[in-house]
Amino acid sequence: MDISTEFDGGNIEVVDASDDQNVQLKIRPDNQSEFYQWFFFRVSGSKGQACRYRVLNAQGAAYPDGFRNYRICYSYDREEWLRHPTDLNDGELVFEFTAKQDSVYFAYFAPYPMERHHKLVARAQSVEHCALRRLGSTLDGQDLDQLTFSLPNSNTKKQCWIIARQHPGETMAEWWMEACVHKLMDSSSELTQALLENCDLHLVPNMNPDGSRRGHLRTNAAGRNLNREWAEPSMDASPEVFLVKQAMAQTGVDFLLDVHGDEALPYCFIAGTEGLRDWGAKQQQQLDFYKNVLVELNADFQTKEGYPAKPPGTANLTMSTAQTAANHNCLAMTLEMPFKDTTATPDETYGWSPERSGRLAVSCLQALGAYIESGLMN
Repeated sequence: MDISTEFDGGNIEVVDASDDQNVQLKIRPDNQSEFYQWFFFRVSGSKGQACRYRVLNAQGAAYPDGFRNYRICYSYDREEWLRHPTDLNDGELVFEFTAKQDSVYFAYFAPYPMERHHKLVARAQSVEHCALRRLGSTLDGQDLDQLTFSLPNSNTKKQCWIIARQHPGETMAEWWMEACVHKLMDSSSELTQALLENCDLHLVPNMNPDGSRRGHLRTNAAGRNLNREWAEPSMDASPEVFLVKQAMAQTGVDFLLDVHGDEALPYCFIAGTEGLRDWGAKQQQQLDFYKNVLVELNADFQTKEGYPAKPPGTANLTMSTAQTAANHNCLAMTLEMPFKDTTATPDETYGWSPERSGRLAVSCLQALGAYIESGLMN
């Protein structure tokens, strides 16, 4: 048996792989950080062998409850990611697996590699109504990309921003973004036409390229949690946020959706910015409208479960949505998707998946269209 991680997003440490019935592994923490939970590794040479794997440090992960009622993702071709029974026993993540092929990949969720990101943004710019802008460099020297979908006309347009994958291990966020990009590329779509008649859409498909390539769960190359850097970002520690915040200041922001994944909660939900000091009836109406439209559009989305709303005056202004809503007086929301599966709409084969993330993305664009048409947007 051979276990390897020397590829984009790979993460695991081998403690002992000498016994097929007791393969001992550990998840490597993010660089300069105690966060860990994301894993992605390849097992070769175990075809036909009944193997038992133990991730020894699961209990110390950033969100240990995320491993309860969780099923690991596996793939032979790195395209189709299936689910497999997994247990949390005495603080260890344990699963038994007999490979049907010579090589099999395991991951916390279906990976979204940087090469696929590069193909996505390169393809997006092939349509006339999309512009690709390189905002700058990350600490590892990677490109930070922004896509703007826009049609030239005389209307006073709203400026709508969507960002994803501030936390690199939340790969469902970029699967969501891929479907969003593909929909907006389709100029024959009535939804796309209606949106671009009324707004410019600015997308940052991957806010954290360095963490993505390094196999991090939650931080960038400097060990910074980007969604706690929005109050005072710096080019030295969090250039990704600094550059995107600067770009937002140039266009203004009338709407922000920040796309994430939640390790522990088996639901799709939205968190608002109720903790802002000036939160009032109008802001509540905007938030409720968007969520209520989305729940009618997509059976996987719900409004009963999620994060508790913060009391007014207690917002964390280091977070993207609170900071942006405060600066631009706009509706700003965090969309959360599960690593596990949705309890109300489970899928035994795939769990929550790239495909379901993509369907939710299209529903979110439809809800944005309804929100613009409602006249509730500032």
